[in-house]
Order: sequence, then C-alpha cells, then structure tokens
Amino acid sequence: MAQLQELSDAIIAGNRNAAAELTDTLLGEGIAAKKVLDEGLIPGMAVVGEKFKNNEFYVPEVLVAARAMSAAMEKIRPGLVAAKVEPVGTVAIGTVRGDLHDIGKNLVAMMLEGAGFEIVDLGVDCGPDAFVGAVKEQSANLIAMSALLTTTMPAMQDTVEALEAAGIRDKAKVIIGGAPVTDKFAEQIGADGYAPDAASGVDIAKDVLGV
Repeated sequence: MAQLQELSDAIIAGNRNAAAELTDTLLGEGIAAKKVLDEGLIPGMAVVGEKFKNNEFYVPEVLVAARAMSAAMEKIRPGLVAAKVEPVGTVAIGTVRGDLHDIGKNLVAMMLEGAGFEIVDLGVDCGPDAFVGAVKEQSANLIAMSALLTTTMPAMQDTVEALEAAGIRDKAKVIIGGAPVTDKFAEQIGADGYAPDAASGVDIAKDVLGV
C-alpha cells in the first residue's frame, strides 16, 4: 500500500507531522494498528538503523526519525492494546548507577521501540534493584544497560550478580553498551550480548531473545 510506504518515508525523513497525519489517515481507513506498525513504522526505522550503521545518518537524524516514529506510535498504541498485540519483548533499559548520561540510552530505547519492543525506561543512575524490580514487577525479559564512564562499568557486573542473587537471572537476558564497554567485558561479567551502537542494539536484542 502506497500510504504505508509514505509513512516509512516520513519516518526516515524525520517528518513528525507527516508521520502522525499518515497514521491517522491509515487508521481512519480501517487499516489495523499492527499492520501500520509492521509495514510502516518498523521498515522505516530499519532503514534508519542501517543508515546509522553505515555512517549515512548520525545522531541528530536518528533522533528526529525516532521522534517521528514516536508520534505515530502514540496514534496506534490504543489499537495495539485493544487487539492484544504482543510486543517482540519487554526491555528494561537504563544507564547504570553513578552515570547520568542518557543520549545513547535514549537512542537505543527509540530504536528498540521502533522494532516492536515494549520499553520500560528506568532512566539514569539506575542501581541493580531497579533492574531486578523491572524483571519481577514488569516481566521484562531483556535488560539493556548503558555506561559512558569506565568508573561506572562495574555497576553492570553488580546488576548481573543481583539478578543471580534474586534467583531471576534465567528470566531475563542482559545486553550492555556504551563508549568504554567491549565485547570482552560483556563476556567477563556474564552478560548475554554487547552492542557497539544503537542500531546494532536491535540486532543483538533479537538475537539473544531468539526472535
């Protein structure tokens, strides 16, 4: 359908108003919210992710695309709830204890939402208890932790250990990222995956959950 492609194009271009208006039009024509998500929003954000990985898009372009997607998501969310559409997974995402940086974390959250995940945004300066609580109380099956400072990286290991101590390590996969973080560090602390950038975060999230 041409309008679904137009919606994807509006997301890629970061045209928030057009994305919202096209979504309204599609819903008004009886197109199901899930179809709008699967054939309009997700393909658009997938292109944005690829362009970001290939250095064709940078952080500002991704942010405006994600805002356009969020405007459309607000329109379709009631329809998704009414149709009992299950998300790909539920992600508890946050910047770890002692770290107040949120741009990278926000980018990952936006990209994951654009790929069909439900997001539980825990914010910044998140201690292990916040992540444990999200698994217990909000049934998060994926934890995504960000750190921009080498001094806060140990908090990632503390969180993995807290999940083990709470007896729920098997209920949620753990992925980590951030400028100083490496694949080797992820392996060292027992995380399930490492993402070097926001676009890769979506691939890693799907991979560790097997979706």
